Order: sequence, then structure tokens, then C-alpha cells
Amino acid sequence: MSNRKQVELINSIPKAELHVHIEGTFEPELMFTIAERNDIRLKYKSVDDLRAAYQFNNLQEFLDLYYAGAYVLLYEQDFYDLTLAYLKKCHEEKVVHTEIFFDPQTHTQRGVPFKNVINGILQACIDARNEWGITYRLIPNFLRHLSEEDAIKTFKESLQFGELFTAYGLDSSEKGHPPAKFKKVFEMVRAEGFLTVAHAGEEGPAQNVWDAIELLKVARIDHGVRSIDDAILLDELARIEMPLTVCPLSNLKLKVVNDMADHPLKKLLDHNIVATVNSDDPAYFGGYMNANFQSVTEALDLTNEDIVKLAVNSFKASFLSDEEKQKWLYEIAKLGIA
Repeated sequence: MSNRKQVELINSIPKAELHVHIEGTFEPELMFTIAERNDIRLKYKSVDDLRAAYQFNNLQEFLDLYYAGAYVLLYEQDFYDLTLAYLKKCHEEKVVHTEIFFDPQTHTQRGVPFKNVINGILQACIDARNEWGITYRLIPNFLRHLSEEDAIKTFKESLQFGELFTAYGLDSSEKGHPPAKFKKVFEMVRAEGFLTVAHAGEEGPAQNVWDAIELLKVARIDHGVRSIDDAILLDELARIEMPLTVCPLSNLKLKVVNDMADHPLKKLLDHNIVATVNSDDPAYFGGYMNANFQSVTEALDLTNEDIVKLAVNSFKASFLSDEEKQKWLYEIAKLGIA
């Protein structure tokens, strides 16, 4: 059980978030506000009706609602409001650095100009940095249920904003869309000097984690919890210090695990894997960073040292400069916990 002191530690320790989809931070209240502003009718009568729909049996059911929600985002102001609301939450929860995913294809396929998406997100990040000191990286993701040709087209279009991006990722439905499907576009991404990350080993098997490492040459694995099924893979992840951006409440909500007590996070930590805690799509999955920390702390009986290790790992696994990483690791060390 987490105690009051552990809750205080979670709330106060500096953290980096490495796995959050900005479209997945879309709270029902803001969705209704933006829908009304843009004269779009939602199929839900009220915020409560919409929130009641946030019950999913699997990843696909969630994605269907996620894309429907994104439909109301049209203008720079919409993306600005969405992003700033998330960054305000970061400020409240001592998330001092965030590496934000966004899905260009979700928007460009609807005729929303790429510039509307990126300009709105970027301005909110700049304002949050100036207001609260939050640092950020931006990571466009390719939708794996679409073709690789579409991903290549999106990548080429995105390069006009390339100086704003640190890495490119791969998300959406994992089943039936293995890493090999996107080998060519990831080669193009790396050839342009970008880092790569990919969702793997969430609903898909441990083999997808191997393939993301070997075929896509990723710097980080997003999710990766199915790695627990492959002892050789666990040893390899520890050996090469491959970070996993784990999302506990997401895994519970989407039934990747049926009970938080069964979550493999503690085993991953004990195996010396660079596991981190993140919120994924917090508006849909019932909690931002601190709620995720508290949930696993309670269910897995994590120690203060485990909490500190997860915070330390979040900076080690980040795309911050070595100097910025050291600054935050020093701040954590000053707490005197580990």
C-alpha cells in the first residue's frame, strides 16, 4: 500500500513524461467547448454521456472514440488549447519535461493543414516553458493501421517543420501491423538524422519488441510490457539499456493486464530494465502521471527507492541533453531518498 509519505514523494519528485499522445489528453469538457466553438455536433448529449463512453474492452474500441474526439480539432487555437491544458497538468504534477506524441495523419486526412496542428502545439509548449519552465520535445507518430506509403507521404510533408522534431514514432493498432511494415519509412527517418521510437509489445507479442529494435533501430520502446514473456529479450533490454515507456493505467483500462497487481513493471525494474511510468492517453484512461505512479505503487507495493528509480529512469531515457539530464538527476539526489 502507498502511504501518505509516498504520495507526497510522487507529487513532489521531478519527473519526465516520455509517452503521451496530445490527442489523448482531450478532456470531455474541453472537447465540448471546442466542438461548440467550431459548430460541430457531438453524438453525445453531455459531458457525462461522453465520459460514460470511456469504457473500452480493447485497444480498437478506444481508438474509435479517440479518433472521433480528434474530429473537432480544426484550428491552431484548438491545438493550442488542448496542449496548454495538458501542460498545465504537468506543472501541477511536477512533470518538468515532456516528450509529446501527436498524430499528423489523424488531422491531415480530415483536411486540417499540418501547420495548424504543429503551430498550435508548439506555441503552447513555448508559453508553458516561459511560464513554468517545462521543457519539451515533439515526436510525430505514424499510424500503423494506414499504409507505409501514407507514412512516407506524411514524413515528407512533415520535413518542412523538421527542425522542431527530435524523433518519429509509430502508434495505433498493433495487431496485424508489425514493425516490418514500416521498415522503409524508418530508414528514411534515420537517414534525415532523427531518432526513432515505436509502440511494441502492448497488445502485440514480445517479437514485436525484437523487431522494433532490430528492424526500426529504435532508441526507445513504447509500452514493451509483453517483453516479460521472453527471458532472453529481458536480458537483452537490460544489457543494451533499452528504455521502456510503460503506461500502467492504460494497460489496465485496455485489458493488457486484468489487475494492476499483475502488472510486470516491478519485475522489469528488478531485471535492471530502464522502465519508466507514463500516462499515454490520460483523459481516456483515468489518470495523469501522478495517478499512474500512485496506482502501481499501491498495487505492486513499490518502495520509495522504486519511485525514485522510476523518476531517475524518466530522465535517463529522455531525449534531453546530458547536461539537462544531470541537472534533474542532481535535483532528485538532493531529496536524499536513494
